[in-house]
Amino acid sequence: MSYDIEKPDEQWRAELNPAEYAVLRKAGTEPAFTGEYTDTKTKGVYSCRACGAELFTSTEKFESHCGWPSFYDPKESDAVELIADRSHGMVRTEVRCARCGSHLGHVFEGEGYATPTDQRYCINSVSLRLTPDEK
Repeated sequence: MSYDIEKPDEQWRAELNPAEYAVLRKAGTEPAFTGEYTDTKTKGVYSCRACGAELFTSTEKFESHCGWPSFYDPKESDAVELIADRSHGMVRTEVRCARCGSHLGHVFEGEGYATPTDQRYCINSVSLRLTPDEK
């Protein structure tokens, strides 16, 4: 796939810390309940930590108690791309940044959360950077 922002692996490795690189570029997962944004209630915009693209807002963030930040919809429908993920013996839908292809997490449907979309974008905190709204 072709992305607006493409860099050689060595450059990604130099720009991201080891935890960021493992998740964003190697589709890893941070441990549950350890991410800095899991329980955050700060109002603002969540951007891709690799390229800065705006992905989610605090308006769509909700408490799912799954151990990772959860959103019911991206900020813009074309901000993320969804890809079938058949790794680890499961069929899931991977969520990537549409601008740089970095792994963000997975999206799940039909879990019964009281959200407008019945979707849960389960996103790694380390994939995001929160810019608080100005007061």
